[in-house]
Amino acid sequence: MITAFVDPRLELARDRVGSVRVVPDPSLPPRLLQLADGQGRRYFAKQHDNRSRYVQEVQAYRTWSRHLQGHVPELVGCHDSTCTLLVTALSGTRADAVTPGSPEEELAHHEAGRVLRLLHQATLIPRSDAVGPDLARRLARWIGRADQAGLISADERELLTAHQDVLASTVMDSAVCHLDYQPRNWNIGESFGLYDLEHMRRDARVRDFARLEFRRWQVASHLRNAFYSGYGRGPTDMEQRLLESFGAIEAVTALVRGYEQEDLSLSAHGRTVLARLS
Repeated sequence: MITAFVDPRLELARDRVGSVRVVPDPSLPPRLLQLADGQGRRYFAKQHDNRSRYVQEVQAYRTWSRHLQGHVPELVGCHDSTCTLLVTALSGTRADAVTPGSPEEELAHHEAGRVLRLLHQATLIPRSDAVGPDLARRLARWIGRADQAGLISADERELLTAHQDVLASTVMDSAVCHLDYQPRNWNIGESFGLYDLEHMRRDARVRDFARLEFRRWQVASHLRNAFYSGYGRGPTDMEQRLLESFGAIEAVTALVRGYEQEDLSLSAHGRTVLARLS
C-alpha cells in the first residue's frame, strides 16, 4: 500500500486551525508556507531542518516573546517530532520592501530601535563577565574552520585572533537578543513587528546591532541615527569598539558559510567586513 505524503506544516495547521489553503508567495524560503484559514486569517508554517534551531525558536515564543507583546506573531502550535511550528501572520509588509532613502525606511529603523529596547531592557544583566569568553570560544571555532578551508591568510588569522582576545577579556552587558535583526525580518503595519526568532538567546546586548552596522549602515548613516534615536541612546566609545570585534564574527561566519553554501554574495560580504577591520 502506498501512503501519500502529507506536508507536516499542513498537517500541523489543519490540526490546530482546521481547513487551510496555501497562499503562494515566491519570496518565502522553501521551509516556509503562508496559509489562510476559512475566515481569511493568515499564518506561517515553518519546518526546521536543524532541531536545535527549532527548540530555540519555540522557547523564544514561549519565554521571551512576552516582552514584545503586540510586536511578534503568536505561536499557534508546534510538532516536536517534525520540528514544525505554526504562527500567526502580522498584517503589513516586510521592511526590506520599502523604497531605499524614503521616510518609511527611516521610520522603520526608528521603530526597530524602539522595539528592540523593550526586549533588552526587560532582560538586561549589566556588566556580565560570562558572555565575552563564550563569544571568544565561538569565534575561535569559526577561525579554525576558515583556516582549515584556506579562506584566510596568516595576517587575517592574526587579526581575527586579536578580536578573539578582546572578547575574552571584556566585561559587557548581557540581554536576550534577536541576533538576526535586520529589515528582512521586520514588518511594517499598524505597529512594528518582527519575525524569525530562531536565533534568539541571551548574548552580548550590543551584538544585536552588528547585522545593521555591517550590512546596512555603512552607506546610510541616517538610518543608524534613526535607529539609536528610537533605542534611546547610541553605543558608548567602548561599545562601538566592541562592535568591531562582533564584526570579526560577522566576517568569518560569512566567509565560511559563503564557501560551504557556494554563496558568492555572502563570501563577498565577509571579505568586505574583514577589509574594514584591517
